[in-house]
Amino acid sequence: MEVLWSAGAPVTARDVVAALADRDPAYTTVLTVLGRLEKKAVVRRETAGRAHAYAAVASREEHTAELMREALDAAGDRDAALARFAGSVTPEEAAVLRRALAADPPAAPRARTGRAAPAGTPSGAAPA
Repeated sequence: MEVLWSAGAPVTARDVVAALADRDPAYTTVLTVLGRLEKKAVVRRETAGRAHAYAAVASREEHTAELMREALDAAGDRDAALARFAGSVTPEEAAVLRRALAADPPAAPRARTGRAAPAGTPSGAAPA
């Protein structure tokens, strides 16, 4: 993913192998990983001549935020998990969170599908 995020444009599997030359990955291994990431909708594939080019579906920041939401969804007690997280950030990070919350009120809780849950749906619960 680091290679895709850094590239700024879709890259081929050969480009990824070249970028990871210090690790010397096998071309087929890179193709397998890219294929799995595509199935998970983390990357998208497009035709580039006779090859395929791959690009990240979301920015690094968007991907990280999604991972954070998934971790929060897995928590038994969302409030406790949020409180623990808030207690672990630096004062500067807390200020960033305060500004973000003040500027953009939180949206409705998201269902596991990535879509906003309908009003009245408990957080983490899938709509009927």
